[in-house]
Amino acid sequence: MNSGSRPRENDPLYRAEQMRSLDRHAIEEAGIPGYTLMTRAATAAWTALQARWPDARQLLVLCGAGNNGGDGLVLARLAHKAGCQVRVLQPGEPDRSTGDAATAHADWLAAGGKIEPLTADTRVTADVIVDALLGTGFAGALAGQWREVVDAANAARVPIIALDIPSGLLADSGHVEGSVIHADLTVTFIGRKPGLYTGEGPACCGEIVFDDLGVPDEVYRQVAPCAMLDDGLRPNPFDAPRRRTAHKGNFGHVLVVGGDHGMNGAARLAGEAALRSGAGRVSLATRSAHAASLAAACPELMCHGVETAAELKGLLARTTVVVAGPGLGRSAWAQGLLSAVLESPLPLVLDADALNLLAGEPLARGNWILTPHPGEASRLLDCTIAAIQQDRLAAVQALQARWGGTVVLKGAGTLVCAEAALPVICSTGNPGMATAGTGDVLSGIAGALVAQGLPLADAARAAVTLHGAAGDRASRQGERGRLARDLIAELPGLLRD
Repeated sequence: MNSGSRPRENDPLYRAEQMRSLDRHAIEEAGIPGYTLMTRAATAAWTALQARWPDARQLLVLCGAGNNGGDGLVLARLAHKAGCQVRVLQPGEPDRSTGDAATAHADWLAAGGKIEPLTADTRVTADVIVDALLGTGFAGALAGQWREVVDAANAARVPIIALDIPSGLLADSGHVEGSVIHADLTVTFIGRKPGLYTGEGPACCGEIVFDDLGVPDEVYRQVAPCAMLDDGLRPNPFDAPRRRTAHKGNFGHVLVVGGDHGMNGAARLAGEAALRSGAGRVSLATRSAHAASLAAACPELMCHGVETAAELKGLLARTTVVVAGPGLGRSAWAQGLLSAVLESPLPLVLDADALNLLAGEPLARGNWILTPHPGEASRLLDCTIAAIQQDRLAAVQALQARWGGTVVLKGAGTLVCAEAALPVICSTGNPGMATAGTGDVLSGIAGALVAQGLPLADAARAAVTLHGAAGDRASRQGERGRLARDLIAELPGLLRD
């Protein structure tokens, strides 16, 4: 692992306890003194601050008493040496610092710096605020002076850089209880933390810069990560161009089952997404009243009016993969069709109401992809949405253990979990995708990739990355007002040979 901040594909993620192990191995086995790591961290953050805000001359550094505060004090000294006006504000008792943080405290004072206590009259103003209050070991909710200073920093409406993690954000889960720093830039050190990339993390971190502080590879080999980060640098899941002699039969047949009364658009979105993702053929099994209008709207789709499970079984016999759930509803018609789908040995992608209907079934299988959002996940695990969001990484692992196959837990920092594999957090995507139909598009992409021969786990991960990358491209002119079909239009470009 090389020192620096350039993002790399498939970065490992580490929980707080694992980070403590990495620190210990770096100090005790690699022989890097703790204060050297602290100085490297502060230098990396100071370099990132200068690159982002080159005209900043007045800094307010918010420091805790621990090592995160020590990072901030070293940064304060570097900025002071560079000619900046630096104020250091420290809630609590500064003399409680120990170890490397105490050394940083002494060096800051020796350089002529001062530390101000937090009072009711304290003015939180600067060109840039540095958040060095609390590190990865924080758990719970901010209270007292800590909450006051975080709220004041957010209210100041000036740029904030967070060192390692925004104070108030839980490193393991991305959960927030109460106040949290809303940073514009977060510089994280040695190992990436899952909470930066899922839950509330994406809303709190701003841009994320990573620096491994020169920790050698042998240190990382001592600690197994808890998950992986897919940064979306390679959205194309196919290694080579198609053969010049290829025909539609080489690329699979996707059957989309859904589109109950009033919801035929969802099935169409899934079907079009499957076509635009390279499936050779796509059929829709929908209400008879919708078949003709859907075929007219998208003649490339083969639309079948299906009213009974028996009628569906004929289509299943000619299918490579089934996508069930977009606009399916929960009627007797929906239940009958889903029962037929579940009896099939074909690989499945289940979304939306297929998941809601599944929640009451004592069923698990290996050859399916489940794509719940937090509400559907809560029904699949018989818990609250809040419980899902409190630890999304644990939730996706629980879903996979309960239902088998590959599970995609949608939301900010979508997670993919397959059996005997580390969970993956996808870092592509944006709030412009928070609109009706984007989940249907994802299920169609996943179905198409399975139809073209990708193993289910690989197809799920690639689909999530492509989906997010399409959303990012579609939102280049703004996130508000995006439509699900805007994503579909971006897929061929992302899949260009």
